[in-house]
Amino acid sequence: MAVTFSAHGLGAPLMLAVATLWPVTAGAAGDAQAGREKARSCAACHGIDGAAKLPHVPNIGGESPIYLEKQLKAFRSGARKDPNMDIVAQGLSDEDIADLVAWYASIEFTVTLPE
Repeated sequence: MAVTFSAHGLGAPLMLAVATLWPVTAGAAGDAQAGREKARSCAACHGIDGAAKLPHVPNIGGESPIYLEKQLKAFRSGARKDPNMDIVAQGLSDEDIADLVAWYASIEFTVTLPE
């Protein structure tokens, strides 16, 4: 059984409920195509498709834009720590974050559940 997920696949009521808990500012205005170009620097670890290339790196393709924005801003501010992401996130503007969020959140992926 294959299940396809996308960042836009949640029902409107759930998205509305989540949006009231975490207002999205930068992620809502991002440009996915600009994010794709910017994601080239993320590809070594996260892949251009959001599928991690290293075992300790999370898959971020199709992830919630709210989550992606929150985590990138947390790395940038120092609230969340990772030796690689601390360096990468320091150079990200709000526009960069919005574009990266738009790109990675727009990716759809398929999961096959075991029988």
